[in-house]
Amino acid sequence: MNPLLNEIRRNPLLWLLAFVPVVFVVGHLRPDEPTLLFALSILAIVPLAALLSHATESVAAKTGDAVGGLLNATLGNLTELVIALAALRAGEYMLVKASIAGAIVTNTLFMLGASFLLGGLKHHVQEFNRAGARLQAGQLFLATIALLLPSAVGAADSVKTAAFTEKLSVSLAILLIAIYGLGLLFSLKTHRDFFGAAEPHGNEEAAPWPIGLALGTLGGVTVLVALVSEIFVESVQGAALALGMSKAFVGFIVVALVGAAAEMASAFSGARKNRMDLSVGIALGSSTQIALFVAPVLVLASYYLGPSPMTLQFWPGAVLMVLISTVTAALVSNSGRSAWFIGVLVLAVYLTFAITLYLLPPRVP
Repeated sequence: MNPLLNEIRRNPLLWLLAFVPVVFVVGHLRPDEPTLLFALSILAIVPLAALLSHATESVAAKTGDAVGGLLNATLGNLTELVIALAALRAGEYMLVKASIAGAIVTNTLFMLGASFLLGGLKHHVQEFNRAGARLQAGQLFLATIALLLPSAVGAADSVKTAAFTEKLSVSLAILLIAIYGLGLLFSLKTHRDFFGAAEPHGNEEAAPWPIGLALGTLGGVTVLVALVSEIFVESVQGAALALGMSKAFVGFIVVALVGAAAEMASAFSGARKNRMDLSVGIALGSSTQIALFVAPVLVLASYYLGPSPMTLQFWPGAVLMVLISTVTAALVSNSGRSAWFIGVLVLAVYLTFAITLYLLPPRVP
């Protein structure tokens, strides 16, 4: 426990943990203040993300970057899943679909681009395992095709029957979950050597926590993030109205950024420490898990939690943005090398999407 307390005393960012009990108290005493709860939720998630980052790095130091990246992506996506499930129960399907598409775009563009930029500002050129990155990018591209197929078929063939779209979405959801399981078997068991680090790491590492403390912190912080996320999603709609944001922008940008805060903290920290295998593994691995696991789970869960079944049919703008993001990630990660200006170019694509979506919100299909 001493390493955890020392880290909290040493890192001023973790002093924001004081907002965790505050958001619960305010949520109980003043539930009719959505804007205040919205701001407090974000302030509470940020230090939890930083704590999760340090704990994950300690686990990665014991297990390797591939497993560390996979673990961090899984725990980070748990937050996004909780946010989406809360919106699903409320029947906010536009928010759910926007958060799915936004999570894929945010991870493949903002997280990856910012990692390249932050790492490149400290290191002239950084290298990572191109074979592993290429495999993850290819897996993400195939998952994206399956996710967007209902939208493409419905538009091209003028298929308007809800029954067809529902059956196709459920079938694809089951297929994607099966691919996700086989991908875990491939990356963690049969071909684990594909995902080794491209180069030895420097000696900048802080002493890792004991594995028991790191795993206990990961579990406890994940539960807290999930609880704070419940308050966040309950307040986000009222705050969006007060701040003049559309549901599409909230889901695509705000929810995606807040939901990925934990993963971003680890990815950015890894990039600054010249651990690009960890950063790329988190960014691409998280996007792949959103497409292969989170989205299919939400489709299946809608039959039990939602007022009606949810499909994988997205609005045209989301289809285009996700496809462009996936192709961009594949192109910039194909060489196995990165520099700060590559990060600027990737971030420019993300900012183009964000500005467009804010000024011209898409309509529900």
